[in-house]
Amino acid sequence: MAIITTGNHPKDLWPGIKAHFGGTYTEHPEECLEIFEQQTSDKMYEERVQYTGLGLAPVKSQGASIGFDDEQQGYVSRLTNVVYALGAIVTREAIEDGQYESIATRLAKCLAFSQRQTKENVGANIYNRAFTSGLGGDGVVLLSAAHPEVGGNQSNLLASAADFSETALEDLLIQISNATDSRGLKISLTGQKLCGPTALQFEFERVLKSTLREGTANNDINAVKSMGMLPGGIAINHYFTDTDAWFIRTDAQEGMIFQSRRAVEFSQDNDFDTENAKMKSSERFQFGWGDWRGLYGSAGS
Repeated sequence: MAIITTGNHPKDLWPGIKAHFGGTYTEHPEECLEIFEQQTSDKMYEERVQYTGLGLAPVKSQGASIGFDDEQQGYVSRLTNVVYALGAIVTREAIEDGQYESIATRLAKCLAFSQRQTKENVGANIYNRAFTSGLGGDGVVLLSAAHPEVGGNQSNLLASAADFSETALEDLLIQISNATDSRGLKISLTGQKLCGPTALQFEFERVLKSTLREGTANNDINAVKSMGMLPGGIAINHYFTDTDAWFIRTDAQEGMIFQSRRAVEFSQDNDFDTENAKMKSSERFQFGWGDWRGLYGSAGS
């Protein structure tokens, strides 16, 4: 068990330190909430169940009976809430003999920083692993060309994997606009927000916000901007690890989900026998998805 004693910070026992640094830094705004829809939870896990709807209505011949179809239950997506917790133990002597800012105060700031970083990394990893691992309720990864549906396999991958560009963006938006339900019937699905790593932030800005087409001398309008596509704008995430993967969040219900069971909590206590001070932080949540149509993307070329 790790215990912080006077030996961990020997310089703190004597006057002469101008300042401390390195325990915490200024943080980015909370980015995980930009790439997920926040929901609350009051159970150990929450399930989201797909239903397939009905097919097209066939022609009814005169005098013939009406054909009947049956709705079916599709796949079930279960998000189980997980507790993320961290603590620190400090001896009474380390607290008493420290000559500067209370070590307990300093550790509380470090715990808050660590808890926040954990949440950001867990959320970003849903995107980082979207092409390779982590199965959804339908038994395949989040971004796949083979999501099994009643009407056949469907895809939320850019048809021809490509690095981000104006043309690739338009192709993926067209693919989103042609989305269908489980039966293969057309649905109204629209792209809401363009998400990507820091390596693409300048290219995102040029393509989405130029009045005319980016990178060409032709006097063509920027169709994505003029048509009001991607009303949610851009979400740059500092925790994405792939420098050329990019994504579009859509308005699909129960798509990308941040499920909060218990907000972050901080507490402290003293151990009677050792007189050590204990501090801890914990939060209970889960990131995931229900409907895979909530995200489309490309792993780049």
